[in-house]
Amino acid sequence: MRIALDDIKATPKELSYSEEVDELNARLERGVHDYRVPPGLAVDVEYYRAGLDLFFQGALRGEVIGTCARCLDEYTFRLDRPFRFILTPRVAAVDEGPELSADDMALSTYEGEEIDLTPLVHEQILLGLPTRPLCRESCRGLCPRCGANLNAGPCGCPASVAADPRLAALRALARDK
Repeated sequence: MRIALDDIKATPKELSYSEEVDELNARLERGVHDYRVPPGLAVDVEYYRAGLDLFFQGALRGEVIGTCARCLDEYTFRLDRPFRFILTPRVAAVDEGPELSADDMALSTYEGEEIDLTPLVHEQILLGLPTRPLCRESCRGLCPRCGANLNAGPCGCPASVAADPRLAALRALARDK
């Protein structure tokens, strides 16, 4: 979504639209394939200007499809992420050294005659994703021997398995504690 700078006034305006996610999904595919965002991610944004600074605040709402890190099943979860960022002209941005304040973390720059919200919205989506995708906290994962999904029930592997002799030293340390 692009907004012309001339359309951003001191009086706040509201905008609601559905974000294009093809480019975002292509970026996610280049990684470990943990997430996919279906079309229809809703973006509600309010924007205005104060001097040369542009202020944006709003929320992202939609469904995300994740692949569980334990059982490898796909699951769907809701993404409701508020956001707020400030854009200042690139020529007015001052580098004040390596330390950033909390206010600086929400500050970005712009140049040109329009603002493209897409990269900023994609960044907020990525920040809203869990670091480790889990279908649920109690997910039991896969059997390390046969690969069966333990959420569906016990697998057919024998309960007692011969201990790996390479770990004998570690077992001895655990017994000594």
